[in-house]
Amino acid sequence: MNNKTASPAGAAVLPSGKDSGADIGDWRPEDETFWENTGKRIAYRNLWISIPALLCGFAVWGMWGIITVQMLNLGYPFSQAELFTLTAIAGLAGATMRIPASFLIRLSGGRNTIFLTTAMLLAPAIGTGIVLQHPEWPLWSFQLMALWSGVGGGNFASSMSNISSFFPKRLQGTGLGLNAGLGNFGVTTMQIVIPLVMTVNIFGSFGGEPMTLLKESGWIFGAIPPGTPTWIQNAGFAWVLSLVPLSILCWFGMNNLKTVSPAIGGAIPAFLKITWLYTLSFIPAGIGLYLYLPKPSGLGVLNMWLAMPLIIVSTLMVLKLTAFGPMKENVAKQFAIFRNKHTWSLTILYIVTFGSFIGFSMALPLAMKVIFGVSHVPNSAGVMQHTLNNPNAPAVLAYAWIGPFVGAAIRPVGGWIADKIGGSIVTQAISAVMVAASVAVGYVMLLAYNSATPEQYFFAFMALFVVLFAASGIGNGSTFRTIGVIFDRQQAGPVLGWTSAIAAYGAFIAPVVIGAQIKAGTPQNAMYGFAIFYALCLVLNWWFYLRAGAEIKNP
Repeated sequence: MNNKTASPAGAAVLPSGKDSGADIGDWRPEDETFWENTGKRIAYRNLWISIPALLCGFAVWGMWGIITVQMLNLGYPFSQAELFTLTAIAGLAGATMRIPASFLIRLSGGRNTIFLTTAMLLAPAIGTGIVLQHPEWPLWSFQLMALWSGVGGGNFASSMSNISSFFPKRLQGTGLGLNAGLGNFGVTTMQIVIPLVMTVNIFGSFGGEPMTLLKESGWIFGAIPPGTPTWIQNAGFAWVLSLVPLSILCWFGMNNLKTVSPAIGGAIPAFLKITWLYTLSFIPAGIGLYLYLPKPSGLGVLNMWLAMPLIIVSTLMVLKLTAFGPMKENVAKQFAIFRNKHTWSLTILYIVTFGSFIGFSMALPLAMKVIFGVSHVPNSAGVMQHTLNNPNAPAVLAYAWIGPFVGAAIRPVGGWIADKIGGSIVTQAISAVMVAASVAVGYVMLLAYNSATPEQYFFAFMALFVVLFAASGIGNGSTFRTIGVIFDRQQAGPVLGWTSAIAAYGAFIAPVVIGAQIKAGTPQNAMYGFAIFYALCLVLNWWFYLRAGAEIKNP
C-alpha cells in the first residue's frame, strides 16, 4: 500500500501496515519527511480537538471560584471561610487526579483517554447544577460536588502527555504551548460565561426556578443590580451543551499512538483502567480532606502542609499497590521518572508558573469581593471591622476574568520564545518579575484592607495581578519546553503529567493561604510569602540550568 488513506473516523492508515482504525502504529515525528507528509496533519488534528476538550476541563474544574462569589451575592447560609473551602477542595481534587492522569495515555491510549475523561465532566456539571438549586442543603453536599469537579483538573495531565507524543522535540514548546495556553482559556471562558448564563433561563422549565440577587453582581460588561432573577444552577448545567458534542468529536477524530501506548487491549479495557485509576485517586483525596477540613465537614486534625503531602504520597502508593496485569508493569515504568533529579527541579519550577496561574485564578474572585466589596473601618474601640458593605465597590465578576485571560493568551508566546532562545532563561526572567510584582501587590492589599475606600487601590491591584498572570503564562510555556528537551519521548509525557499534577496544588494552596491571611487581617502576608518562594526558585533555576558548571545548560 503506497498511499495513506483515512478511516471513516478520520484516523490515518500509514504505509507500515501496523495501523488499525484509530490506532497508529508507525509514528516518527523526528523524521522530517514523515512529519511533513503525514505526521503534521495528524498531530495538528489531534491538537485542535484536544484544545476545546481541555478548555471544558478547566472550566468545570475552576467554576467554583465564580460560583462561590455568586453564592455570597445570593445569600447562601455559609461563611466566607466555608466558601473558600469549596474552591480549595476543587483545587486539591483536580491536582490529585492529575497524578493518575499522568499515567493514562501509556495505559489506555490518547483517543480513549481524552474521550472518556471529557465525557466524565458531565457528572460534576449536572450534579453542581442540582445542588445549587438547594441553598438549604448542608455544606458537605456542595463540598462533594467541588471534589467531583476535580475530574476537570485531572484532564490536563493526560491531555499534555498525549499532545507531547505527537510533536517533534523542536516543536514541543509550540505544540504544548497551544494546547495548554488555549486550554487554559477554560478559566477565562468560565469566568465570562457563568455570570452571563446565570442571568438567562436557557433551559426553560427543565432548568429550575431562579433566585433573587441580594447583593450587586456583575459580568464583563458591568454590574448586575440586586433584585435580578438569577439561575445560579446554570453554572453547572450550561457545560452540557458543549461536553456532549465534544465527547463525540474526541471519539471520531482523535488517535491512539501504538508507539506510546503499546498494550491498550481495546476500548473497553482502556475505559476500565481509566475509571479504576480515577476512582482510586478519590480515596486518598477524600480521606486527606476529611482529616484537614474543620468540623463539622471533617476532623480538622491536619493543617494544609501535612494534608497535602499525605494525599500525594498515599495516591502514589495506592496506584502502585493496586495496579494489576499489564497495568502493573506500565505503572512501574512510569515511576522511573522519580529517580531523575530533574523531575524534582522542574516540578518546583512549574509550581512557580502554572501553580501561580491556577491558584490565583481560583482564589482571586472571592478575595477581590472580600477586600474591595467591604469598607474597612475601626469600631469605637479602634479595632478594624471588615463587614460594612462598600457602596463604591467594583463589580468583581466584571474584572476577574482579565488576569486569567492574559495568562492563557500569552502562554503559547512563552513556548515560542523558549523554542527560540531556551526555556530556562525565559523562566529566570519571569521569576524575577514575579518576585517584584508579588511584593508590590502585597503592599497594595495592605493599603486596601485598612481603608474605608478600598476601591481607590483597585486599579493598581488589578494591574499588578495582570503582570503576575502574564509572567506565569510565559513561564508555563517555557517550563514545558524545557521538559520536552531534557527528557526522552518515553519519559517526557509522564514528567509533564507529574509536574502539572503537583503544580496544580496551587489551586488548593492559594485559596487556603489567601483566605487564612484575610481572616487574620493580614492579606499582604500571603503575597510576601509567595514572593519569597519565587526568589528561591529563581536561584534553583540558575543552579540547575544556567550557571557555568550546570549539568544541563538550557541554553
